[in-house]
Amino acid sequence: MPVRHSATRRSAVLRVLTLIAIWTLLLAAGCGASDRSADGAPGPAPNLRLGYFANVTHATAIVGLDRGLFTHELGSTKLETQIFDAGPAAVEALFGGALDAAYIGPSPAINAFIRSDGEAIRIIAGATSGGAQLVVRQGINAPPDLRGKTLASPELGNTQDVALRAWLTSHGLRNSVQGGGDVTVVPTKNADTLQLFKSGKLDGAWVPEPWASRLVLEASGKVLVNERDLWPGGQFVTTHLIVRTDYLQRHPQTVEALLRGHVDAVQWVTQNSAEAKTVVNNAISALTGKPLKPEVVDRAWQNLTVTDDPIAASLHRSAENA
Repeated sequence: MPVRHSATRRSAVLRVLTLIAIWTLLLAAGCGASDRSADGAPGPAPNLRLGYFANVTHATAIVGLDRGLFTHELGSTKLETQIFDAGPAAVEALFGGALDAAYIGPSPAINAFIRSDGEAIRIIAGATSGGAQLVVRQGINAPPDLRGKTLASPELGNTQDVALRAWLTSHGLRNSVQGGGDVTVVPTKNADTLQLFKSGKLDGAWVPEPWASRLVLEASGKVLVNERDLWPGGQFVTTHLIVRTDYLQRHPQTVEALLRGHVDAVQWVTQNSAEAKTVVNNAISALTGKPLKPEVVDRAWQNLTVTDDPIAASLHRSAENA
């Protein structure tokens, strides 16, 4: 995987902890927040509930869990995890109080921020850049070829769904969240997308890794759009680490610990790319019941950049599209 770790671990830690310090001061000023545990006593939170996906784009989360980097930094705070298929479901869990933090794409994060008038969540770090493609069947060579076709995205309102609809609109191809238009977009679970594409019931899909690589290598798909080509320098955020604002208010010390584990995970992937691929594939196998083929992992890895940079410029454009 081409990894991007432009700063040393020390400078990265300072950057994210500076953000936490700023947010904590603002929250404390507005709400009188303090770092207190559930029983009201000062100190770390008794537990932290973290959501993530069984995707290669969530390599940082997977490595952080597998290597014990989060638990090491969290100390006495018990870490609980939950797997999601796409961002909107994770947002609902955050809103419902079932999650405290999550690795998530920019569009659901932005929608959560807007939906709550800027109150519900805070983006505290980047995790992954790149790793999303529009893969179509042979014979589709340009945007006009998509008229009358059916494409899939992982979930309505998720990052790839928003990117797909924005790209179609930019090429004069009408689409609707109710279905229909020049191109029909059908939100579909990634595993189902692969099978439907193989059976000829889908003409393509805008999906994250490893699903883009699986469509290419296992279903003879072709890349019509590599999303990297749409962004300056090929850099766009695919995965952020976010926390609930009320959790950050109550437990800034715990969030700092989570961030330290996150930075450690980014650094470990950066320095141990080959081993990281194995760790991620083993975790995906354990979570889904089936490992990825080595060639799928290799291709997916080449399409990603691991980074703790939230890539604010791409976040602004994602906000416009959302």
